[in-house]
Amino acid sequence: MVDSLFQKLKETYNGKKVFLTGHTGFKGSWMLKTLSLLGADIKGYALEPNTKDDLFYLINGNSICDSIIADLRDKSRLEKEILDFQPDFVFHLAAQPLVRLSYDIPAETFEVNVIGTANVLDAVRLLNNKCDVVLITTDKVYHNNEWIYPYRENDRLGGYDPYSASKACAELLINSYRNSFFNDKTYANHQKALAVARAGNVIGGGDWSKDRLIPDIARAFAINKPVIIRNPNSVRPWQHVLEPVVGYLLLGDNLSKKPLKFNQAYNFGPNMSDALSVYEMLKLATKSWGKGEFQLEYDESQPHEAGLLMLDISKAVSELKWQPKMTASKAVCMTIDWYKEFVINRSKIQRFTEMQIEGILND
Repeated sequence: MVDSLFQKLKETYNGKKVFLTGHTGFKGSWMLKTLSLLGADIKGYALEPNTKDDLFYLINGNSICDSIIADLRDKSRLEKEILDFQPDFVFHLAAQPLVRLSYDIPAETFEVNVIGTANVLDAVRLLNNKCDVVLITTDKVYHNNEWIYPYRENDRLGGYDPYSASKACAELLINSYRNSFFNDKTYANHQKALAVARAGNVIGGGDWSKDRLIPDIARAFAINKPVIIRNPNSVRPWQHVLEPVVGYLLLGDNLSKKPLKFNQAYNFGPNMSDALSVYEMLKLATKSWGKGEFQLEYDESQPHEAGLLMLDISKAVSELKWQPKMTASKAVCMTIDWYKEFVINRSKIQRFTEMQIEGILND
């Protein structure tokens, strides 16, 4: 009998110490809850969530980890928390993750995403124990040629906006640390392995970020107001947040077993043929919710955002045995189901979240 994904990952993470940055964020909260279901001993390090509706509070995050509320740029605090914990794994998700916000706070975006990553790796350098580190960047690290071809892990890095450029800079930094301090040739001495995970455009319940389409749709539908759509023909590779979360965990699993083979970058995204326009996605969301209206508005003054950017995921599929479990349509419907449940039955949203995770891990 083939073990389920849940059993496979539980063997790796059950009882292990996992240091998780960004644990109060949208993706970080899904990661936190998944790790807790796998039996990990978790210490989180992140900023305070923005509202009482943040997923971290809805899953009662304080009860499933040692939650440290602090800034990545506080180097001494970050170092203390990592060294006190002596983690087996580090998953670095914390970031300033918004493209449009990066135009308002460019210097801070670079500080958090580049210097913050350096602070994490400086602390890891001081650990005496074996530690496997998975650093999360984004699909936007690639120099976007606006072409139809999917980007592979060895394609040129770049970045038009401050967010994308900061993440590309973080990748250069990671590669420098890998060569300078965590070199393959001296692994027996340092016992540290660094891997990079690139994913983007994820959707899922509990995301309340500004200027994100699904949260805007959920907020509008919940109060029976039309949702404003500015780019209905834009095509995006919609992916449920649990897809990359599982990818990160599989990457950590493989890294722990064969650190010198998997200490590299991997793309996590939907199948190349599976993309929907904003308009198509909105129709699906409306059908899943059961009602909803929208109106189109065009704003030529919006800051630049990259067009369609697809990832070649064949490396993750072949080497990590990871693959998307959901179509774009299913990802949208699963996400809308979460928000609808939140509106109708908020008191049971924690269990609903667990059920969505268990459904993926036991599929």
